[in-house]
Amino acid sequence: MIRFKIGLFALFLIFTVFSASQAKPVIIKFATLAPDGTAWMKLMREFADTIKTKTNGEVVFKIYPGGIQGDEKDVLRKIRINQLQGGGFTGLGMGVILPEVRILDTPFLFRNKDEVDFIINKFSDYFASNFEKKGFVLLGWAEVGYVYIYTKKFIRSPDEFKTLKMWMWEGDPVAEATFKAFGLNPIPLSITDVLTSLQTGLIDAVYTSPMACIALQWFTKVNYIIDVPLTNSTGAVLISKRAFKKIKPEYQTLLKEKGFAFFRKLTEISRSDNSESLKMMRKNGLKILPLGSPENLVKFQEMGDKARMELLGKLYDRELLDKIQTALREYRKQASKETE
Repeated sequence: MIRFKIGLFALFLIFTVFSASQAKPVIIKFATLAPDGTAWMKLMREFADTIKTKTNGEVVFKIYPGGIQGDEKDVLRKIRINQLQGGGFTGLGMGVILPEVRILDTPFLFRNKDEVDFIINKFSDYFASNFEKKGFVLLGWAEVGYVYIYTKKFIRSPDEFKTLKMWMWEGDPVAEATFKAFGLNPIPLSITDVLTSLQTGLIDAVYTSPMACIALQWFTKVNYIIDVPLTNSTGAVLISKRAFKKIKPEYQTLLKEKGFAFFRKLTEISRSDNSESLKMMRKNGLKILPLGSPENLVKFQEMGDKARMELLGKLYDRELLDKIQTALREYRKQASKETE
C-alpha cells in the first residue's frame, strides 16, 4: 500500500512537471508604425528574441510592423478590447492614454540632448506610475528625436512663420497650441495625406524627425530646413497591465529591465540615424535656414512658453509644469558651473 501511494505521488510529480513544461506562453501581440527593416524593428525583434530565450518561451512577442494594425489610436482601441496587448507609441498615442506626458513634446522645452535625458530619467517613475493607473505598463522610452520644420519657402525670421501653409497632425493638441503661438492657422491632415498635399500646394511646410522626413519622402517636396529644432519627440513602448499581470513576477522584472536597456539603445541609434539623415538631405540639395540667432532664440522661447500656457489645465497641471521647469533651471545652473 505504501509503495502504491509512493508510486501515485511520483506519477503526480511527473504529471505536474510535464504540465508546467507544457504551459501555454503569454503571447504579447505588439503593433508599431515602424516599417520592417528599420533600426527600430531590428532592435524590437532582438528584444523579443531575448525575452523569449530568457523566459524559456513563456513570454512571446508577436510583432505587427509598418502600421498594419492601423494608426496609434487604432492600436489603443485594439489593446482595450484585447485584440492586441502592446505597442510602440509616439507622443500622440501616449497622450491619448496619459495626456500629461505630452508636456515632454511641447516646443522649445529642451536646449540639448543632455537636458532631454535628465528630465526623462528624473520623471520616468512618475510617468510610469501614472501609466499603470491608466492600465498600461511602461517598458522603456524610445525617442523619435529632434523635430525640425521643413518648408518650400525661404524664411528669414520666426515672424515669417505666419506666411506658411503649415501642416498639422490631425488631432494633435500640442501641435495646435504650438502653431497658435506662432500666429498661424495650420492645416490638419492625416500623415498619409501629407505627401500629396505638398505636391498639390495645399501645404508648403511640415515638421517631423529627419529619419521620418526621408522615410515618408517629404524631403523630395521641400527646399529648406529650419536649423532650430521645434521640439524633441518622445516615444515609448507600452503593454497592457492586463497582459503584464499574466506574466510571472520574475519575468515581469526581466521585461522591464531588458526593455529599458534595449530602448535606451534604440534612442542612441535614432539620434545617430537622425544626424545622418540630416546630412543626406543636405547632400540632396536641401538648404539650412539659420534662424538660431540669440534674438530669434528668445522669440522661440517666448513661443514655447505661450504654447505651454495654452495647454495648462488641458493636458497637465501647474504643479507638473513647475516641477519640470524648476528641474531644468537647476540642471542648467549646475551645467553652467561645471563648464566654468
